[in-house]
This record gives sequence, C-alpha cells and structure tokens, in this order.
Amino acid sequence: MSLDWPFFDDYHRGLVDALESWAGANLAALDTTDTDAACRSLVKALGQGGWLQHAIGGPAVGGLSDKIDARAICLIRETLARHSGLADFSFAMQGLGSGAITLFGSDNQRSRYLPGVGQGRLIPAFALSEPEAGSDAAALRCFARLDGADYVLTGTKTWISNGGIADFYTVFARTTEGTGSDGISAFIVDADTPGLEVTERIEVIAPHPLATLAFRDCRVPQAQQLGALGQGFSIAMDTLDLFRTSVAAAAIGFARRALNETLTHVTSREMFGRTLADFQLTKAKLADMATAIDASALLTYRAAWLRDRGRRVTREAAMAKLTATEEAQRVIDSAVQLFGGLGVTRGQVVESLYREIRSLRIYEGASEVQRLIIAREVLRSHADAHTPPGDVE
Repeated sequence: MSLDWPFFDDYHRGLVDALESWAGANLAALDTTDTDAACRSLVKALGQGGWLQHAIGGPAVGGLSDKIDARAICLIRETLARHSGLADFSFAMQGLGSGAITLFGSDNQRSRYLPGVGQGRLIPAFALSEPEAGSDAAALRCFARLDGADYVLTGTKTWISNGGIADFYTVFARTTEGTGSDGISAFIVDADTPGLEVTERIEVIAPHPLATLAFRDCRVPQAQQLGALGQGFSIAMDTLDLFRTSVAAAAIGFARRALNETLTHVTSREMFGRTLADFQLTKAKLADMATAIDASALLTYRAAWLRDRGRRVTREAAMAKLTATEEAQRVIDSAVQLFGGLGVTRGQVVESLYREIRSLRIYEGASEVQRLIIAREVLRSHADAHTPPGDVE
C-alpha cells in the first residue's frame, strides 16, 4: 500500500497503521466455522475497536465527521480484506446497509439506528435486489401501498447480504404503479416486523450471510419512510455510488494478499535445481500482478479522493470497480497457477482468495454494468463538450 501517494493525509496513514495492528491482534485466529456467529462477533469487535465510526456520518450519532470519508472507507476495506474476507464483508455491510440513513435519514431515524450501527450493536442490510431485478434495479416489483398511517409491503427480495442476521433492512419498493425508476421509495424495516420473513438462506462459494426475504402484508409506519416519496431509486444509487469505490479497495486487498503469498512461495519452492522465482515465466507473471495492483489502486484512490473533494464520481468509481475487480481476479488466478496443486487445495490462502474475489465482479454492479456506466458518462461528456453554448437548455 503506497501511503506516500498525494491522495492521502497523515490522518489516513495513521489510520492504516492502527488498523494493521488491530487486525493482527484480532483476526489472526478468527473462527469462521459458523458464518453467522463469526459475522456477529466481527461486527461487535469492529464496533468496540472504533472502526465502525468511519462507516456512518454525523458526530451526533457516533460518526467521526458529518460526511463519510471515502478514502478512509477504502483503506479500511483494503486492509481488512488482506487479513480476512469476512471481516471486510462485515465492515462493508455496516456502511452499505445504513448508508442511506446517513445520507437521507431524518434526525429521528439517524439517532435511532446509526449509534447502534457505529457501536456494533445493530446489524443493517441493504435490500434492493429481487428475483427479476438484479443489475436492472429499476425493474423491481416489491410494492408498498399506503393504508392509513402505515405502508403495507408485498413482494420478494433476494441476494440480500446480512439477510437472516440483520436487525433492520433498508428496503426499496414501488409506491406507484408502472415500471422504471420513477415511483420507487425507500423504507427502514425492522427485522422483527410482522409480515417480514426470511424464506431462504443462500449458500455461496465464499460463505457470508445471504438470504431471500418475503414481505407478506408487512406493515411499516409512515415514519419509517426514508427520504421523500418517489426518491428511492436516487437514494439507492447515491448509496451505491458512495460505497462502490470501496469494493475496488477490497479487491486490491485480496490481490495484495495473493501477491504476498505468491512471493513467499516462489522464492522458497525449489524446481530443477533453482527456485520457482528464478524462471523468466514466473518473473513475467509477478510483473503483471504487481502492475495490475498498482494500476487498480491509482484508479481507486483517485475516485475516493475526488469524492472527498465533493466531486461527482460516477465514472471514476465505475472505472475503479471494473478495473480492480477484474484485475484482482487475474492476479489471484496467477497465484493459484504458480502454487500448482496446492493452489486448489482447500485451506490454502490462495484457494480461499480465489473464492472470495469472484463475487466482487458481480455485486454492487456487475462488470458489464460498470462498462455501460463508463460508456454513458464518456458519451455524455463528449456531447456536453460539443454542444454550442446557445443550444444549452
């Protein structure tokens, strides 16, 4: 990690040093046999360590500042990912699951939920995806109808991280008939609300809490509406924009760990009277791995730095996520190849990383979606640059 880059302040450098020490002391012997229990334990430990204060905004509710520091979020995720994929996941979901409340919540909503998130007492979840609305988030069908003082939610959400262990869900539902992004609103739904049921726990190659939720005439008080009516799609996209860059940072953490494990292996593995590192083919792979990591990091921390300066970073965040996750997959694949048979042996670090990295190319916007976003932004910039001043509306 190149902390001497101009993207960072002394505050960020001190943050990484402190987290590195904490992670070494708290994550080395992490028991992940029971995934749910491990996540609950990690959230509690991260809260007690003060790290979750970075995932929420507002000093009045336990955050470190009014705005979430994107560079800090990225540095924390990169560091945690190098040590433990599950620790990175637990931290990230505290931010993503409550991010809409930080950005759009009322004073009452912020004071009710964010202190518990920052202290590790409450676990949130972000409930956007549906069986027929994944990458096309605007196609969601979960419906919320107003009935007296309550909204009644009906529908299904799936691929919900923290599903089954969350204390509350940020849920996006349609409040007007039709399709597209218009008419979607956001709600905070406590996990014990009647009518909300976890109908399936989903098992994936890198285990973490994941579930399908059913809303069966689930009554939610109007006071739990998050932001303005019909603002839900914008709320979802703004929340994802804030945390998308941090997905890239996690990918970099996985890739750095893979490179470090590979360097240890190739410099000690003897083959044909030499070490594996002596072969030109090995050196070429190591060069490609190191270059891919640095290129990804430059894009990632550029995006985070620009966001912290108040810039809109839709294009930059998409570039960072696309590049970092795709390149991390290649880096880790190279690590597995250089380890040979050990690389696909369960219990090896690179085998675990191979499973961890795969989902990052899908969640919070698949690589294909990131390419569409980048192209859209590039075309928009081109059109703006070639529009005569008199034609601007």
